[in-house]
Amino acid sequence: MRSPEGAGRGDEVHASPFELPVWHELATHRAELASTSMGRLFEDDPRRGVKLSAEFDGVVLDYSKNVITDRTVDLLMRLARDRGLAAGIDAMFGGTRINTTEDRAVLRTPASESVLLDGVDVVRPVHEVLGRMSDLADAIRSGRWRGATGRSVRTVVNIGIGGSDLGPAMAYHALREFAHAEVEARFVSNVDGHDIDRVLGDLDPETTLFIVSSKTFSTIETLTNARTARRWLVDRLGDEAVGKHFVAVSTNAEQVGAFGINPANMFEFWDWVGGRYSLMSAIGLSLMIVIGPEGFREMLAGAHAIDEHFRTAAFEENLPVLLGLLGIWHRNFCGAQAFAVLPYDQRLALLPAYLQQLDMESNGKSVNRHGCPVGVDTAPVVWGAPGTNGQHAFFQMLHQGTTPVPCDFIGVLEPAHTHRVHHDLLMANLFAQTRALAFGDLDTPEPPPHRSFPGDRPSNTILLPSLTPYTLGQLIALYENKVFVQGWIWGVNSFDQWGVELGKKLATSIHEDLRSDAPPDFDSSTNALMLRYRHARRSGPVGQPSATTTGEI
Repeated sequence: MRSPEGAGRGDEVHASPFELPVWHELATHRAELASTSMGRLFEDDPRRGVKLSAEFDGVVLDYSKNVITDRTVDLLMRLARDRGLAAGIDAMFGGTRINTTEDRAVLRTPASESVLLDGVDVVRPVHEVLGRMSDLADAIRSGRWRGATGRSVRTVVNIGIGGSDLGPAMAYHALREFAHAEVEARFVSNVDGHDIDRVLGDLDPETTLFIVSSKTFSTIETLTNARTARRWLVDRLGDEAVGKHFVAVSTNAEQVGAFGINPANMFEFWDWVGGRYSLMSAIGLSLMIVIGPEGFREMLAGAHAIDEHFRTAAFEENLPVLLGLLGIWHRNFCGAQAFAVLPYDQRLALLPAYLQQLDMESNGKSVNRHGCPVGVDTAPVVWGAPGTNGQHAFFQMLHQGTTPVPCDFIGVLEPAHTHRVHHDLLMANLFAQTRALAFGDLDTPEPPPHRSFPGDRPSNTILLPSLTPYTLGQLIALYENKVFVQGWIWGVNSFDQWGVELGKKLATSIHEDLRSDAPPDFDSSTNALMLRYRHARRSGPVGQPSATTTGEI
């Protein structure tokens, strides 16, 4: 089992990467490349596409369609060395408390290894939780787990938010072909009552199991949805049914028990497991139930393979290091403010949203690990959508817009379906789009301005042999470790998220005021908006109250 949370104490030589000589050499080098085209780079080196690519364990990274040269790569490698990246990697895998603001370690390890944290081997309890998860998954998949009326579970509803939702939902969508034929998963995250209404709308309470995923069992959105789900169940099956239809992923046994969940059905994870890195911890319980314990362990194995590659491979051949350094090149030296993730596989439709949290919540920081201004730009805006849908939506801007956006194109060589014509066309589009972004329109020598394509738009291409639990684990670890590379070089703590907390704190005080008759005492904009909402609330809904949310807060 693997998962990080925390950020550590590294051995930075400089407070900011901007202070390094190599940083300024990179800036000078970028200016020297200003008039260099990708077309010329490929003409000068017919083997460029082969040379600027790397492969590990079936995963291929082609990074040749970026405006970079051998000197660019050399300078980026120097930057990584000068920022002590190797020491940072060792610190993370060695259990150093690299999460300085929360004084936590960031551990990434499979259950078969021994890892000491403060002198205690943390792997044994991890293995125990994985075993209990497997027992529950097997009981549900075999029909041995019975609900209050004696019927077996047919729908698992994961109630969580952030990493407790984005990871399991993304992975379930990606691995539906590996799911149990008679057990489906659904996901509720938004405190908006429409979300849980639509999930519960056609469910049978007798065959539904809820997984409440909250480390502290106090996350307001998750607990609001969980209480609504509990009321829905109790109204139909009675209070005694709660213990048969709810389990928890949490560390707060007292609150889990108070909710009505048997603490024996609480699956623990630890403070070194961060939310956005938690899919492969107990947070992945819903996924394990539907794809099975063996499939879940295959995903862990794929992630571990990339982790070992990241930990041991030379930087020049290291896929996460290459991706991270290329991201820094584009963000800090080419002026890119955004980064697009474009999976050419509908099963990966939720991957861009998953990577949004992973990247922007990890590295969207303006101070470094020592509390000083970071001095350079950090996380880009991450967005994207599956191809070919995106081609008919935002690719116009990618090709002809005024703001170049670096892109990662992700393709899968062998589909799970038998529609070869579809897959040939899909992959043809992937290859064509990266070529068009790089070189523009090579067939029209003097196009009119509105049909001119400048090219020199950067992209990487990542190819997976197939989409399986193993390769999905590889892909997740690839991006997790890329984010670590960038955070370490920028000098930020990639494992805290204080920016998430402020809005929650303010929402609590505003929520208390919404039911009050006293004048709100915030700024004039917030006051006016709250008064408008109070008026609408007193007037009542236009339609009938929701069956699942009446009386719930």
